[in-house]
Amino acid sequence: MEGWFWRVSDESSGRALIALCSVNRHPDGDWSTTAVGVHPGLTVRSAALPNASARQRPFSVTAGDEAGNFSVGADRVHFVLGDLVLDMEFRDRVLWPKALGGGGIFSSVPFLNQYWHPYYLGGRASGTVSWEGGNWTFENAKLYAERNWGKGFPLRWWWGQAHDFGNADVSVAFSGGLLSLGPIARDVNGLVVRVGTTVIRMTPPLLVRSQIGADRWRLRGRSLRYEVELGGDGTQLPPHVLPVPLPAERRNIDTDFEHLGGRLRCTVRESARVLFDGTSDLAGLEVGTRPG
Repeated sequence: MEGWFWRVSDESSGRALIALCSVNRHPDGDWSTTAVGVHPGLTVRSAALPNASARQRPFSVTAGDEAGNFSVGADRVHFVLGDLVLDMEFRDRVLWPKALGGGGIFSSVPFLNQYWHPYYLGGRASGTVSWEGGNWTFENAKLYAERNWGKGFPLRWWWGQAHDFGNADVSVAFSGGLLSLGPIARDVNGLVVRVGTTVIRMTPPLLVRSQIGADRWRLRGRSLRYEVELGGDGTQLPPHVLPVPLPAERRNIDTDFEHLGGRLRCTVRESARVLFDGTSDLAGLEVGTRPG
């Protein structure tokens, strides 16, 4: 599978949305896991759509039939899922600046079950999302985007992202899960923090510790120069329930739970000096599992 994910939020209104799509390979035809979620509220529209395809140059992903459809590119997204319609465009994208992807050295290790890469660490999104009973028109909302790919989702995982820290130009993302390579399996964490033009990536072989449970996320990573501490809290609101693909079975299961309006505190130290310390009340915080 190969998947793409966008997160858009507006701190002044307290609103956020996520959109996701994938191309899941199958001998009977490639298909897509597709969803849009909106906060406040628990609005989610999702589908398993046929006729999925992706192209690298120029970048585009499409899928759909009479039940729904989507078409996305590098600077635009269009989804139709039942009564929900999402149209948005991007500008001022902050591109990933490093040679290796978000997973660091693990981005180049073959045959892992999944890989993770946050490719827009900022930017602006403008557009409209509408559904029966609601709509949101946004202008210059904050943008984050990532890509993941591999054999499928791990047996368990956790994830988070935030970029609404008042006037601070900061974007935070983390990802973790049970990473497997043949008979070897272990929990692995990675985190990325952008403070202005400085991008800090902490992935193996650097040690990033995590404690996940009871709607709380705790991560701490260290390098020779930086120390990052993250504390997430999703206890104040129930999560949106999102689909997870089972590529070989051509179906989705609803075992991904994401708080679109969680709280995340981020503290970054450089050589023991506090470089940034702030809290977002509009963070995305997620845990998920799959059968097996």
